[in-house]
Amino acid sequence: MFLAKVKGNIVATQKNESLKGHKLLLFQSIDLKGNFIGEQDQIALDLTDAGIGDTVLVVKEGAAVQQILGHKNSPVNTMIVAIVDDIDIIKEYLPA
Repeated sequence: MFLAKVKGNIVATQKNESLKGHKLLLFQSIDLKGNFIGEQDQIALDLTDAGIGDTVLVVKEGAAVQQILGHKNSPVNTMIVAIVDDIDIIKEYLPA
């Protein structure tokens, strides 16, 4: 799991049957301070009703996505699983 910021919506006129009715979002990974890391935008299935600008938790592992969806029919391995309201970091756990 990792933190990310939602950057946009993906609109597709044609989708895999198992994805119809599900929202696809464009996101980029962020660090604990909210800075973008990595250079690549990615696409994730969203069941949390996240929107542009939201900080989210993303899982990128096919078996976890299959468990959440309850089937193996979707060609998905990346899913937004939570909208992050706040991040509270305890100083003693920060790297030096």
